[in-house]
Amino acid sequence: MLKFLLANRAELHCHQLVREVVGRRSVYQATLQQADHHQAVFAKVFIGSDYAKYARRDSAGYTRLSRAGIRTPQLLADEPLHDGTAWILCYRAIEAENAEDLYAQYQLVDSVESNQKRFDLMRQLTHTVALHHNAGLIQTDLYLKNFLVKSDIVYTLDGDGIRPLVFFKKRRALKNLSTLFSKMDVLDDAWIDPLYHVYCETRGISYSLFVSAKVWVQAQKIRHDVANHYANKKVFRTCTDVTVTQNARQFLAISKGFLVDCTDQQLEAKQLDASLNSTKNNIKNGNTCTVGMAQMGAQKVVIKRYNIKNFWHGVKLALRLSRAAKSWANAHLLIISNIPTARPLALLVERKGRFRRRAYFLSEYCDAPDIAEFFEHHDLVDKEIVAKALATLFYKLYLLKISHNDTKASNIKVADFKPVLIDLDAMQSHTSGWIFQGKHVRDLKRLMRNWMDDGETTDLIRQAFISQYREEDAILRLAGFN
Repeated sequence: MLKFLLANRAELHCHQLVREVVGRRSVYQATLQQADHHQAVFAKVFIGSDYAKYARRDSAGYTRLSRAGIRTPQLLADEPLHDGTAWILCYRAIEAENAEDLYAQYQLVDSVESNQKRFDLMRQLTHTVALHHNAGLIQTDLYLKNFLVKSDIVYTLDGDGIRPLVFFKKRRALKNLSTLFSKMDVLDDAWIDPLYHVYCETRGISYSLFVSAKVWVQAQKIRHDVANHYANKKVFRTCTDVTVTQNARQFLAISKGFLVDCTDQQLEAKQLDASLNSTKNNIKNGNTCTVGMAQMGAQKVVIKRYNIKNFWHGVKLALRLSRAAKSWANAHLLIISNIPTARPLALLVERKGRFRRRAYFLSEYCDAPDIAEFFEHHDLVDKEIVAKALATLFYKLYLLKISHNDTKASNIKVADFKPVLIDLDAMQSHTSGWIFQGKHVRDLKRLMRNWMDDGETTDLIRQAFISQYREEDAILRLAGFN
């Protein structure tokens, strides 16, 4: 347990690290002790050369919210450490749930009640964001995790992101609202129009169908841009979810939490090669790709090594993004898009200076049958559940403009009655609608070829897709579903 002594002689006892921005800020669940009084708090510890600036910005945001009458946890301490090496802000701990966790919790069950709870949550958040704008404020770092929800009360967190809404008020406010909606699952985008009604009512402005459509389009763009930046940029450097180390010999990215039960030595190329060379662990021994399984700590891991066939193949790959890196990026893209996939654990790329050599991608082992095996060995009720889930998954890919490009049965596992996409090195995220539609049609056609000789399963899946794609039936006609 960490202990800090503040300049005013109060003591801060930190129990649990909640969040960390390396080299800048840590957030702890803690107890603030002043004289004989003990108070449960969330403490922000600011470090680094600009710690005072960031602490002042955070407390200034708290002041703006408080003066506007917008609920936010009370600031109990705003003090430097006694030795002047850091600044600490302590906010009163509130027994409430994080909006991001609540939203995810309501998604676990597909029911009318859960859908209503998600809508009600988004209605509360929309109302709160409208109150921000009415007060001339804007949350520049708008994530669901920056709100706490207790019954009908919403608390705004992260004063650091609170800024005055001064210039281009209407445009910035609508973009801010669109950012909030982009945090919803894409299947919930049908709520954007009724939620925009809530926003207009709270702000006392006239509803416009044109503006509502504009907000919808903007939410799609923001979701696409944020997800692709996260997958293609953020997870290739040290961040909240990933730790990266690199030198002239290798690049290594590790998902946070993966090395809790195993050692760094297990992620060296020679150790990974030893696992792949073991006959009992080897799954596939191809010319360009070797696949094997290994036990790392308490976890079963799938290792994919992308080989170099010859000199010219090596020259071709030296300056290109490896297929292992594409798998790493695409797995994170699916995760942030709330699409089930095997959890990405590590990416190792061998280097010779600036030139890339062999690469390794490690993912969680999915101990589940593929979708063809599932349909072969389960009864009609189970098949109907999975067929519906499969149609939902592909419809989400359609809405998000993501093509898998190899939808054979072995690349779709079924875990807990949910399809899980694997083998992601050919997956693509698209901006062009007409190029994507052609790719999606091919994905659908390849999917249905898995049951060419099984008319019953083909009909079952076809009906599930027709029901899910009811407003996009032209795509299914192109794919031969009708």
